[in-house]
Amino acid sequence: MANKLNVLVVGCGNMGASHARAYHKIPDFNIVGLVSRGPERRKALIEQIGPYPEYEDFDNALTASQPDVVSINTYPDTHAGYAIKSMEAGAHVFLEKPIALTTAEAQKVMDCAIHNNRKLVIGYILRVHPAWKKFTQLAQSLGKPLVMRMNLNQQSAGKNWLTHKNLMQSMSPIVDCGVHYVDVMCQMTRSKPVSVSAIGAKLTDEVKTDMYNYGQLQVKFSDGSVGWYEAGWGPMMSETAYFIKDVIGPEGAVSIVESPKGEDSQDIDGHTQTGCLKIHHSALGEDGSFLKNDEFLDTSDEPSHDELCELEQLYLLEAIQQDLDISDHMADAVSSLKIVLAADESFKTGKTVNLD
Repeated sequence: MANKLNVLVVGCGNMGASHARAYHKIPDFNIVGLVSRGPERRKALIEQIGPYPEYEDFDNALTASQPDVVSINTYPDTHAGYAIKSMEAGAHVFLEKPIALTTAEAQKVMDCAIHNNRKLVIGYILRVHPAWKKFTQLAQSLGKPLVMRMNLNQQSAGKNWLTHKNLMQSMSPIVDCGVHYVDVMCQMTRSKPVSVSAIGAKLTDEVKTDMYNYGQLQVKFSDGSVGWYEAGWGPMMSETAYFIKDVIGPEGAVSIVESPKGEDSQDIDGHTQTGCLKIHHSALGEDGSFLKNDEFLDTSDEPSHDELCELEQLYLLEAIQQDLDISDHMADAVSSLKIVLAADESFKTGKTVNLD
């Protein structure tokens, strides 16, 4: 492409800053604005990547910068509105997960992309992660049904706890984080989800709404596969078994083990790092012993969080430049959101939710 794609980066927190560094690094992108409600994060980001135009108001920034791409990395309650405005203004969109707060809103975002012939890439970072792609591929070799066990509990304090409390103004941990891992489960089974149930608890008085900060969902698939996902946020969370990624099938099991998480469960790089994949084979010999020893696949040489964000933006670039059909990518984002929102409904009603 002869001309660079002008990018407006909306939100300069952890994810926005990582994506901005990616746009700054990739020659085919040109940042035409940084948007955040307060100047502190913009200033900190500018110190890293150099001076770019600054805005406090999204609508003003969209009008003034006339971007080819809008990168939306704000709190979830703004995602759908910002994405629709951007695409109606003619821009392609990179949108951090979740796509919206409701399934209906998510469908509107997807429909808007299709109607306006714009590319809409959702920030499912695990889809570009080499080790997670291998993990999914190995899980698909275990036969059916699958039993998928995953969690990501975060013992958060300071600014991380403040971020979590802000997020819980609009959604629970199993919704915000769960879309990643439910998406992985759907890829592993390649089967239709049929029902969802959930439990949860509110373990803090610091969240002024009735939002719960711990939850676990259970999802059943039409092929007999089942999966659970657990997520909790806050200073009270345990760091014992806070990172479990484990899949079992008739042919054996594959697990992420010995994962280097950094200092603690707040470490953002640790949320995607794998370290090693352990492959277990279930086949037994005539004497009843295992025919094969467990295998260990080293994945320690893997991308950092910023490098993964760069891979996401390279995928966005390819989708735009090569006019890729990413309808499945968008539909999967709507589907995974539908599952975690059903879990939220199950927690509130105490009933299992059957999916259409």
